[in-house]
Amino acid sequence: MLKQELKVMSTTITLKQLPAIEITSDNFKPYGQLIIPSKDGKIYDETDAQLNLANGIPRFYIMHLKKRGRQFNHITRHGQCTQCLGSLEGKEWLMAFAPPENKNYPDIMQLKAFKIPGNCFIKLEVGTWHAGPHFDHDFVDFYNLELSDTNVIDHFTYNFNEQDHLRFEIVL
Repeated sequence: MLKQELKVMSTTITLKQLPAIEITSDNFKPYGQLIIPSKDGKIYDETDAQLNLANGIPRFYIMHLKKRGRQFNHITRHGQCTQCLGSLEGKEWLMAFAPPENKNYPDIMQLKAFKIPGNCFIKLEVGTWHAGPHFDHDFVDFYNLELSDTNVIDHFTYNFNEQDHLRFEIVL
């Protein structure tokens, strides 16, 4: 990761570049599952999203996000459910992840960014730290599967600026 420094209210914030890698089922495994198209009629197996939505009412909706850029200073996790995200209209997007941990902070040494094509979706394991979605498009619509109250009672955020004086930029 390359470093760059920014001055913010007399505190130096270090900007670290996080290279985005192409997502594969194998390299994404510590964070969740990559779900790719399969033939109609395929029997359910381990390649299908292994969901945990037992702790509430599932919510499946389309999330409209406007230009987000590639920088972030917050990362979030959900401890009650898995979460699925995918873009509509085939738009490529970026997201950063740290493995699920039973801690109040992510493992920065395991923080990775992925380039995610628009013809698949991701399923995050319970507790996976995630920052994004990020993209350069004017907007992207995402389908999102989580619990109806995930963003109310199951939304734990870690602030890299406040805790570590860090900000990240996903680079291609």
